[in-house]
Amino acid sequence: MEQTYDVIVIGAGPVGENAADRAARGGLSVAVVEAELVGGECSYWACIPSKTLLHPGAARQVARDAAGVADPGPLDVSAVLARRDEMTGEGDDSGQEDWLASVGITLVRGHGRLVGERLVEVVPATGVDDDAEGETHRLAARCAVVVSTGSAPVVPDVPGLAAANPWTSREATAAEAVPESLVILGGGVVGVEMATAYADLGARVTLLAREGLLEGAEPFAGEMVADALRAAGVDVRLGVEARRVERPAPGGPVTVTVAGDDGPGTVTGAELLVATGRRPRTGDVGLDSVGLEPGTPLTIEDSTAVQGVARDVVGHPWLFACGDVTGRVGTTHQGKYQARVAGDVIAALYGSGGDGEAAAASSGTGWSRYAARADHGARTHVVFAHPEVAWVGPTEAEATRAGLPVRTVSVDLGGVAGAAVTSPHYAGRVQVLVDTEREVIVGATVVGPDAAEMLHAATIAVVAEVPLGTLWHAVPAFPTVSEMWLRLLEAYGL
Repeated sequence: MEQTYDVIVIGAGPVGENAADRAARGGLSVAVVEAELVGGECSYWACIPSKTLLHPGAARQVARDAAGVADPGPLDVSAVLARRDEMTGEGDDSGQEDWLASVGITLVRGHGRLVGERLVEVVPATGVDDDAEGETHRLAARCAVVVSTGSAPVVPDVPGLAAANPWTSREATAAEAVPESLVILGGGVVGVEMATAYADLGARVTLLAREGLLEGAEPFAGEMVADALRAAGVDVRLGVEARRVERPAPGGPVTVTVAGDDGPGTVTGAELLVATGRRPRTGDVGLDSVGLEPGTPLTIEDSTAVQGVARDVVGHPWLFACGDVTGRVGTTHQGKYQARVAGDVIAALYGSGGDGEAAAASSGTGWSRYAARADHGARTHVVFAHPEVAWVGPTEAEATRAGLPVRTVSVDLGGVAGAAVTSPHYAGRVQVLVDTEREVIVGATVVGPDAAEMLHAATIAVVAEVPLGTLWHAVPAFPTVSEMWLRLLEAYGL
């Protein structure tokens, strides 16, 4: 059975949903294919549940730091987990399915893979589409196919690790109980956030990292987070590598043998979380049917069109990709940004926008809705640890490697009046990178309470390339932590 649509989107996470929605707004018929839950990793096993687990600990710290407020004591674990379940809909995606229907997008349940140009085969996904009765669908796209299948956790090839049945981020965010102790392999975003959350919830946490924490951020950010984790009781061990994992009894304690600067040793915990990175989920998407290599990231142009795939007779692309599968930036918000670009480009090329829109989409340059330009110089990242870490643009090391003439300017947030009002224990730091030739900010990092909410001002400054002389006239309200902008400009010499 073959069905035809203008656009087929493989993957109905937040990224696929955004691409489908933007294409549908352009008057195109759209089908999305999903093998698991509509709403994807972010809604059920990543962003939403992890931040829901982290928020109570942050709120408790705010209360503890406020004069005259009684210490709230330990968290109510059952209440925290219940709120997590509420936020994830307990695995029920009917609301998301209803939304797709409300905007005229067809949902096809099952595992989708390319089987040729503009052709997608959908087979039932085990344990998900129980009513499919083995039925296979073939979908044909008149215009375009979008691949947005996300990424999967990487479990390193450590002897005994796979047999120990470790947690990945999915099990960590969906756990029905808090283990007495938790060993975490990896010092990236998942490792740091889950160390924070489980320490808040009462687990004894050991975090093992081969290098420092948050290696993609400025070094001072990882150092501040490491200090805060240790102060919260987390055993943070840097410069160590797992060599062997043993779990003699299923569900029993797990022991990790490590090697590092201090020599060999062992760490034992009730559970083991592997947080050593993710890889694009492209191994079973049928890339070989269109001349691409399975299991590798899909290289895209800024229009999100996939490179290395033949175009139609007028030169229009038909295969697009966005989100983690591209290997560009592994964040939901950046993937959704790419998805909006993808949907708008497809709608302009094939929808009702006319020749003018098609021409604009074909050029795909500049700060237009048809080019994911922010992927290069204005990427945003947030880590919801205590303290939070947020940054936009390159780090100092990345800027230097790129040949940018940058100067760093840094301010201790604890010295800003708004921070002192917030808490006598306020700890934080902000650093910006100034292009000294153009006198514009090209990167910024904020570490401290609510850093995630403070990042967008920096993002606007970076994207808009606001001259420092102009930024000096953006007067921050007093007393707020946003006065950091005034202090940064003063430190630069304005």
